[in-house]
Amino acid sequence: MAKAFASQGDLSEKQTSFTEIGRDLYAFTAEGDPNSGVIIGDDSVMIIEAQATPRLANKVIEEVRKITDKPITHVVMTHYHAVRVLGCSAFGAQNVIMGEKARAMVAERGQEDWDSEFGRFPRLFAGHEDIPGLTWPTMTFNDRMTVYLGNRRVDLMHLGRAHTAGDIVIYVPDANAMFTGDIVEYRSACYCGDGHFHDWPATLDRIRAFDLDAIAPGRGDALQGQKMVNAALDSTADFVRATYLPAARVALRGGTLKEAWDAVRAECDPKFADFAIYEHCLPFNVARAYDEARDIDTPRIWTAARDREMWQALQG
Repeated sequence: MAKAFASQGDLSEKQTSFTEIGRDLYAFTAEGDPNSGVIIGDDSVMIIEAQATPRLANKVIEEVRKITDKPITHVVMTHYHAVRVLGCSAFGAQNVIMGEKARAMVAERGQEDWDSEFGRFPRLFAGHEDIPGLTWPTMTFNDRMTVYLGNRRVDLMHLGRAHTAGDIVIYVPDANAMFTGDIVEYRSACYCGDGHFHDWPATLDRIRAFDLDAIAPGRGDALQGQKMVNAALDSTADFVRATYLPAARVALRGGTLKEAWDAVRAECDPKFADFAIYEHCLPFNVARAYDEARDIDTPRIWTAARDREMWQALQG
């Protein structure tokens, strides 16, 4: 029997958590659904990741209002994916920040990504009627930018390609904590359909070099303490390598995408089959790994039609 397409069969509400990972720093998590982050400064609040819809964004706002009445002045998106950015309007923030590359990707493929993810994640897009349109930043940067929330310093950095070409991380020096977006996951599959397998491990190493006390990952539980942080970095690197290497071996000998699929399943199923969104991600991951091994550096744009065609070829 064919598997339900992507996450269309995942209709149960997830239990949310709001975890303090440092002084006035919080991770909003939801059992493998996309996470958000909250940084409370002296006079204002910064949100990391805007969720897929204003309805979901309001769940984050509800948690913020339980602990502070300071205005939300900044929303930062770690990359361009629809499930991360389309809830932005709910926050009413004056400053909306992305990396310059992420903004370019909104222009290049933002609508296609919205249409694609809408078909993949129906539960996350409940209330989609309230989305006013694509989310555009009010400011961008290339390699590094610093924002001060009063005296509280927040460093935004592009450390390298990984989950997308435009990923950024958000580092709070006074707490030695970082919001990594989907560069790092915890007991959740990495979505690699727009990724850069060759670059991803080195980007993880640059994060590791901070010797962090806490990470709010893209999906999964908040990571507190260096042991948990390093375990998540190790697991993410293992997932990326275990996906890419079998697919690359098949592609480089002239094998088919279906053969690459079988090789990746043989390697990854024993380690990662119980991770959140594993079955959802795997076909997209194999397709991208197969392409990258054949020197297609820029990920091909996923459309709703391409999603279905690829899914039927591999998961059907």
